[in-house]
Amino acid sequence: MSAVRLLVLGAVRRRGRAHGYQVRADLESWGAHEWSSAASGSVYHALRAMTGQGLLLLHETTPSAAGGPPRMEYELTGEGERAYLALLRRALADRDPRLDLLAAAVGLIDDLPRAEAVELLRRRTEAMDEWRESVTEHLPPGTDLDDWGPIGEVVGLWLHTAESRAKWTRRLIRRLEDGAFRMADDEP
Repeated sequence: MSAVRLLVLGAVRRRGRAHGYQVRADLESWGAHEWSSAASGSVYHALRAMTGQGLLLLHETTPSAAGGPPRMEYELTGEGERAYLALLRRALADRDPRLDLLAAAVGLIDDLPRAEAVELLRRRTEAMDEWRESVTEHLPPGTDLDDWGPIGEVVGLWLHTAESRAKWTRRLIRRLEDGAFRMADDEP
């Protein structure tokens, strides 16, 4: 799953119809170029690729006043809408350790109904708890990871990552339950 794919579909969806420069500018305004691989070239590549896959519909607009070629505008197809929501849901529910994908999904979380977002995040915490348990169940009782050298540091990193991400996700769940953000099913 690609964070760029999720971000580009989300940016086009939020505008309804957008040209590549608008999508790129939106992603830059979100800081996505700093925490994901959503650089200029990857955004335009994703737009072309997803158009070829039937996820985006391409519209040619009038030529520019400066005499350049017409701008290409994109909008989500029905298949693109389904693909976007499926990517968003999967990114929120999975314990996938890739931070760029998680950041993209959280940045677009308000495209979902509140209860669904909470449920997806609960699945995420359950998956992280199961993952942490799968690591610790193989450790002998009374294990001191400091005695394991570099491998102990790796196991400690896994455990710390699972714990800190579960804690962060539980905080986000509480915030959503307390009404944070304007979600897709909230009244305007």
